[in-house]
Amino acid sequence: GIRGEVLVDLRTDEPELRFVTGRVLRDEATGRRLTIASTRWQGNRMLVRFDELPDRTAAEQVRGVRLATDVDPAQRPDDPEEYFDRQLVGLRAEAADGSTIGTVIAVLHLPEQDLLEVDSGTARHLIPFVIAIVPEIDLAGGRLRLAPVEGLLDYDAT
Repeated sequence: GIRGEVLVDLRTDEPELRFVTGRVLRDEATGRRLTIASTRWQGNRMLVRFDELPDRTAAEQVRGVRLATDVDPAQRPDDPEEYFDRQLVGLRAEAADGSTIGTVIAVLHLPEQDLLEVDSGTARHLIPFVIAIVPEIDLAGGRLRLAPVEGLLDYDAT
């Protein structure tokens, strides 16, 4: 926009917490810091104005930039059955019998459902992130347990 507003493609379930006036976001690639001056909704899309981007020309410079914010590591979503990606990545994925399958290396957000990408060392598996398949998540223990679903690990994403 002519006032330096930028359209933000949201990747958070909590925009009201992440996009507040005064919050500083950073460009993941360069580390450049941007301070939120104001936000407003335009339909179901968010427009954000940053102190450092006073006009349209300046706003054009951040096209395609991926912004991140620091979140307290102890913070959890309000719903006890929801998790932040950062809490899941790095967890040890275990079979129902307790044997190790691999490590969660990514959370993929697809239109149909979320998937956990698990690296076993020899293959990468895409696991639907639903309670019927991932019934147990132990953040303190650094692991999650998969239900015994026939054929679940018979394919790989490599």
